[in-house]
Amino acid sequence: MLKSLAIVGAGRVGRALARRLREQGWRIGAVVTRSRNSSRNAVRFIGGGKPCAGISREVLAARVIIVATPDDAIAAAARQILEAFLRAGGDTLRGKVILHTSGALDAGVLKLLRQYGAAVGSMHPLQTFSGVGVPPLEGKYFVIEGDAAAVRTARTIVRALGGKAANIAAGKKSLYHAAAALAAGHALAVEEAAARLLMSAGMQRHEAVRALLGLTRQVLENFERLGSRAAWTGPLARGDYRVVSAHEQALAGLPVEYVRAYEALNRLAARVLATNTRSTLARLNKIVVPDLLNLQK
Repeated sequence: MLKSLAIVGAGRVGRALARRLREQGWRIGAVVTRSRNSSRNAVRFIGGGKPCAGISREVLAARVIIVATPDDAIAAAARQILEAFLRAGGDTLRGKVILHTSGALDAGVLKLLRQYGAAVGSMHPLQTFSGVGVPPLEGKYFVIEGDAAAVRTARTIVRALGGKAANIAAGKKSLYHAAAALAAGHALAVEEAAARLLMSAGMQRHEAVRALLGLTRQVLENFERLGSRAAWTGPLARGDYRVVSAHEQALAGLPVEYVRAYEALNRLAARVLATNTRSTLARLNKIVVPDLLNLQK
């Protein structure tokens, strides 16, 4: 019974976790999506489970329920689980563990279920899921928080997946998720913007991407091996403010977001990387920034 699991919201994350857990000996029960067809597809991907179109009492047969819906649907899923429980004539959810996989929300979004005795928590994999296959989870971090019993169960799941569990305070989830967004989605936006700059300078896209990936990988390897300040490179790291100014002037002919992002990233680098933040910011303030109001919209 300990290793029985139901999935509510068997999308990219839910079905990937369920598939890996099934391979580790967990019994997969209800696999819930909005339609019978999508739930059947999810069950085929997972290699086990019972397809369910919508939340019903079948979800409650499992000891552990993972809610892997989009963030704005988690509270509604909790209400539907409770409604299914009450329709079945239940009087307590004691012994049930209900975890959601949101990075931005804490266990409080499941408070309705906690009121009926369930242990609730969150378990967010710090990993991207493409929907094609299952990404490697070994060694990946899962950030967890919630009730003590839910945290213990989350740690058991993370160990089964080969991951590493890290606790975080419930009130810091948004800050944590912002960090993840900076390191993943925003880093990708910067990389794509850089690729487009190289393409506008005459490189083919495949050349630009390969060239930048080699550069970025080396910086990240240095970051891991040497630390952030030793890995820091570029004109601002060298104190070459004339080049920084030339960059901003060159970017002025592009959509306004390019020069704004470049300026903001220079200031962020001054804050988190520079040995003398105040001096670096003061020198940046002396650079004549192109008139943003007159830049191309």
